[in-house]
Amino acid sequence: MGFQENGNGDLGLSGIPLGTKNKYKRMNSEFADDNDDVWQQQEDRRNSTRKYVIACAIFASLNNVLLGYDVGVMSGAVIFIKEDLNISEVQVEFLIGILSIVSLLGSLGGGRTSDIIGRKWTMALAAVVFQAGALTMTLAPSYAVLMIGRILAGIGIGFGVMISPIYIAEISPNVSRGSLTTYPEIFINVGILLGYVSNYAFSGLSAHINWRVMLAVGILPAVFIGFALFIIPESPRWLVMQNRIDEARAVLLKTNEDEKEVEERLAEIQQAAGFANCEEQPVWRELLFPSPALRRMLITGIGIQCFQQISGIDASVYYSPEIFQAAGVEDKSKLLAATVVVGITKTIFILVALILIDKLGRRPLLLISTIGMTVCLFSVGAALSLFGQGPLVIALCILFVCGNVAFFSVGLGPVCWVLTSEIFPLRVRAQASALGAVGNRVCSGLIAMSFLSVTRAITVGGAFFLFSGISALAIVFVYTLVPETKGKSLEQIEMIFQNEHQSHVSETELGDVEQLVKNKTGLTN
Repeated sequence: MGFQENGNGDLGLSGIPLGTKNKYKRMNSEFADDNDDVWQQQEDRRNSTRKYVIACAIFASLNNVLLGYDVGVMSGAVIFIKEDLNISEVQVEFLIGILSIVSLLGSLGGGRTSDIIGRKWTMALAAVVFQAGALTMTLAPSYAVLMIGRILAGIGIGFGVMISPIYIAEISPNVSRGSLTTYPEIFINVGILLGYVSNYAFSGLSAHINWRVMLAVGILPAVFIGFALFIIPESPRWLVMQNRIDEARAVLLKTNEDEKEVEERLAEIQQAAGFANCEEQPVWRELLFPSPALRRMLITGIGIQCFQQISGIDASVYYSPEIFQAAGVEDKSKLLAATVVVGITKTIFILVALILIDKLGRRPLLLISTIGMTVCLFSVGAALSLFGQGPLVIALCILFVCGNVAFFSVGLGPVCWVLTSEIFPLRVRAQASALGAVGNRVCSGLIAMSFLSVTRAITVGGAFFLFSGISALAIVFVYTLVPETKGKSLEQIEMIFQNEHQSHVSETELGDVEQLVKNKTGLTN
């Protein structure tokens, strides 16, 4: 029995003509139309959800612009502050480094504060405190008042850099959590670039005015942060911990494409919160005397945060004018222009991490990053130590400093914040992440406050040889202790560390982790 085409262009069985009024054809057409409508609705919901989550991540990351801007602007402003207020080199080191040291107070207080008033309002508090500090610095008539402003700004930054990655990780879908959690690091880089550009733009003003204008520009993001508070929701995991289940479900419905996934995630969060609430031990005691699984989490989280800073990134950013001066650049405008090149490089390559972190994974990016940084840091040290000063050394230093910040932005910069927002259990997440942020800020402060003194003792080249050795240790740390967390829910990542037989250097199969979660659910029912 063959097929033939009828006069209406439809194929039918021989002897059975198909007309335009055939009921089966109409039914198939109706089903197709229904399927198209369903598909279109799903696509519209997917696009709406994606845009909403991205908007939340962007607004939550605005506080990080403040940190980045301060880092960038102080690298150039301090040249004119030193001239205007007539301060010594030691006072310059203290002025730059005190912000990182003091920010640990904000990070320590931020964990507990976010558990009490919520993630969203902790970000608001961070902005208010920073703006008070920025205004004080702008109007400072003396070094002492300038230091008071730096202390306030540091506390605000401590709050902000700790809470933003946690908030974004807690509202993000599993499949895009890595890329979204890199947004704070992206905005730090945007802030650094804006700080460098501000230095260059206002350097032509008088020494008494230019640095004040540079610092005053940092107040502007407060307007956007205030607007953001009316847009972004509270973290669903914090809402569950407050037993506000319906509100948590409403937030998850806005940030997830599939309603079935919403209920599954809500059940996982409730389960994690239930286990947390069953624990009578205070959080601080649990952190001081951790279980083996939590101990591994703390070593991984705090360790990667410390390596991010002691490998010398703040030396490359804060003191890039001094580095290029050591290579032979003398003109102030050329020094500041070279720092703009560093800022542009750092900002561009953070976008590479945004693209790759949920495709390639956290662990491979960290290994690529630390290996590349080690090579570039060693090369800067070699160029300055072997060739002295001159056009060749200037070119090599700019090239390898840019290479260092590029490799940093691809991996170690953003991924460490992603990891520390992912790996800790819900009960201790905010305060354990705060410990990681404290380690980060302390190491940042130590580098910023000692770099000039170290370079006087062992030269700038010697300092970069030291940084390259520390970066080599970071490679070993990542290879032996950092697991892959790509594509897993926060509750599944917790199970990776709780499984005593889990290898820290292998990819855990998602199905195995899901089975562990199901088994744990069965035990509690």
